[in-house]
Amino acid sequence: MHDDLIARAKTWLAEDPDTDTREELARLIDAEDVKELAARFAGTLQFGTAGLRGELGAGPLRMNRAVVIRAAAGLAAYLRKQGHTDGLVVIGYDARHKSADFARDTAAVMTGAGLRAAVLPRPLPTPVLAFAIRHLGAVAGVEVTASHNPPRDNGYKVYLGDGSQIVPPADAEIAAEIAAIRSLHDVPRPDSGWETLDDGVLDAYLARTDAVLSPGSPRTARTVYTAMHGVGRDVLLAAFARAGFPAPELVAEQADPDPDFPTVAFPNPEEPGAMDLSFAKARATDPDLVIANDPDADRCAVAVRDGADWRMLRGDEVGALLAAHLVDRGVTGTFAESIVSSSLLGRIAEKAGLPYEETLTGFKWIARVEGLRYGYEEALGYCVDPEGVRDKDGITAALLITELASRLKEEGRTLLDLLDDLAVAHGLHATDQLSVRVEDLSLIADAMRRLREQPPTELAGLSITRSEDLTRGTDRLPPTDGLRYTLDGARVVVRPSGTEPKLKCYLEVVVPVAAHTDLPAARTRAADLLTTIKRDLSTAAGI
Repeated sequence: MHDDLIARAKTWLAEDPDTDTREELARLIDAEDVKELAARFAGTLQFGTAGLRGELGAGPLRMNRAVVIRAAAGLAAYLRKQGHTDGLVVIGYDARHKSADFARDTAAVMTGAGLRAAVLPRPLPTPVLAFAIRHLGAVAGVEVTASHNPPRDNGYKVYLGDGSQIVPPADAEIAAEIAAIRSLHDVPRPDSGWETLDDGVLDAYLARTDAVLSPGSPRTARTVYTAMHGVGRDVLLAAFARAGFPAPELVAEQADPDPDFPTVAFPNPEEPGAMDLSFAKARATDPDLVIANDPDADRCAVAVRDGADWRMLRGDEVGALLAAHLVDRGVTGTFAESIVSSSLLGRIAEKAGLPYEETLTGFKWIARVEGLRYGYEEALGYCVDPEGVRDKDGITAALLITELASRLKEEGRTLLDLLDDLAVAHGLHATDQLSVRVEDLSLIADAMRRLREQPPTELAGLSITRSEDLTRGTDRLPPTDGLRYTLDGARVVVRPSGTEPKLKCYLEVVVPVAAHTDLPAARTRAADLLTTIKRDLSTAAGI
């Protein structure tokens, strides 16, 4: 085992084009550090529906130039087999460590395979890449990003020509092409031949952002904005200026792109502490709302003043607010969300007489809904302009929620007032999440197996009326690793995260509300139920 490991590492080292990872690997080989080598060579980073995502470092189980070149070559081979022998591939990247290198390698591989490659001019939000695919008539797109993962990670997200992320069977077919590449020496990588785009694509994207707003709508809401050390700032400021909103107050400590994300443990607005600087800025400047993007700006977080202090709205609350705003504007088309998001969207769509669809988790599924007009997911992802961007877009979502806040401001009301109205109209839909991060992935498999073998019959005293193992699929959904429990007045979905070492449990309770005066009691009842469901579910899953 030891000799085999060293031999595989030396073979990899001989092909590795990157000085940094070569030095790292050479040190491990010289030290015969079997534990570290095994951590890098015990398999390969799996290419799936999220593309690739992992920790930066040397070896096939890490994100590095050798792994990216193989992934790009596999994608190129797949595209050629699909008949796109000279099609255009657009490549975007964020400001993380090695992102620009991975983008350049991808362009070189595509060019070497006879495809045309075009790279965005600098680190830009993921939605700009998703837009560029459709705008330029590309056959595929690649975004180098790890979104809101920790600083040591990077990733590789693949889109096809419809502008949405890959789904099965394309992921497996691309993975097979990657596995078929024997040596990097077999992959032609010219030094030039691809195009570096100018700002024309970005200008076209910004021109399109105007379309998400109503002509002549109020534009008075004042905002505090954080880019969370990512790439959203300049594009969001440009979009807000075009729209005529007051210039957002920036959280200066997080405004510039920084791959080390120095002020946050995790650069995700949902993580504890990530919004602390934003709230401090809000206390000092008293805006109407706080807006945060994640580092690649495809997600949008919103915070509001609630009593004496600020609180972040849940993704489900923002999802319902945007839906209500669009309904109020008279839009037509299908509203869609994933199975882990609040059922309130279905109620809003039904009352408005609009079609509604539920999909598996991820925008790769939501974006494919026929006739989509609006889609969202509870993890702060909103698609408000599917004709322009077939993916979640934190820039256009920020524009739309600020338009809504402006309209309510003119009426002397707030986003919280509208949430109250929705609760009275449709019942209080309260959601929460039980999320367990693990070092050992087998703990997640153990919890799922325990729930399958000994499913709970009730949670928080509410009997489970329907128990579904989603690996079997349903009449509306393809198979996925998850469990769904329908309770009397509640719903629970349990699934392993697709991008992080987490087990995620999504909880929702619905409490009927007769009038605004009943809301405080309904909130207390909902909070108690959610707390007890969490406790009972933890016990049932053994986590």
